[in-house]
Amino acid sequence: MYTSFFGLKENPFNVTPDPKFFYLSLQHREALNHLIYGINEKKGFIVITGGIGTGKTTICRAILSMLSDSISTALIFNSYISDLDLLETIIQEFGIMIEPGEQSKKRYIDALNSFLLENFTAGKNAVLLIDESQNLPLTTLEQIRMLSNLETEKEKLLQIVLLGQPELDDLLHAPLLKQLNERITVRYDIEPLDRSQVSNYVEHRLVVAGGTNNTPRFLTGAYNALYVFSKGIPRRINTICDRALLIAYTKDNREIDAGIIEQAAHDVGGRHILSHRHGFTSPWWNALLYVFFFVIILALLGIINSDNIAYIVSSWKSAP
Repeated sequence: MYTSFFGLKENPFNVTPDPKFFYLSLQHREALNHLIYGINEKKGFIVITGGIGTGKTTICRAILSMLSDSISTALIFNSYISDLDLLETIIQEFGIMIEPGEQSKKRYIDALNSFLLENFTAGKNAVLLIDESQNLPLTTLEQIRMLSNLETEKEKLLQIVLLGQPELDDLLHAPLLKQLNERITVRYDIEPLDRSQVSNYVEHRLVVAGGTNNTPRFLTGAYNALYVFSKGIPRRINTICDRALLIAYTKDNREIDAGIIEQAAHDVGGRHILSHRHGFTSPWWNALLYVFFFVIILALLGIINSDNIAYIVSSWKSAP
């Protein structure tokens, strides 16, 4: 709706994981480096974690576009599957032909092993990527561990990449998954963007979408507000910015200021997203509460008297 108004060729803030808009922040570059290293060096198990909306799926798409033709890949997005369904999906994703017959783990594993051995003989590598891995049942995770046993005397035949939210790390440290956790040799946790990266991220997406330096224009205050409300999480940045451009469009305004960002954050996240700014969860209020309770404790202990308390209160009132 607003793309032509701002001179954009397409929507710069879609939440779909389009590799074309991938912003290579320091965190995402490190995550990619860990993936490339683990895959090329055939380390077996690789785990990438990050909070909701930090870009795990986008990184997954990006690594697929970067891998050479000598690497066969299988990508699984639906992690709510049984161990048998997992094997069947892996067979399908690798394009392995299997004769019709009874569905069984043995048939699937035998077919996968044959495929991997042929792949190895041809000088190729194979990678299995599973997104949202924190949702995998324990039995399915145990089956994944068993797949790591498919190997030659010198190296692993299958590189397994698990991507998931921080709960995945907690899950892997469960006693039942101790053997799996000990086999993970490459790990990386994706952190949110910092303040400077937020503005670079927005400008990058605007340029890719066909924007110029002047249209649409985000003011410095807008970037500050965006960082506060999004907490540096790319998906939140996209959602807030998309709404902000729509608001600016309806106001016939080609500049985005802090007020528009705050309104956009309220529209997409409700009042709770603003609570840290207007409520008692801000750093200022936290500090104030700590001082208040400290003064009360000192008064109860008789260390300070009512005159001292009155002086402190009057100082607070006169503070800017």
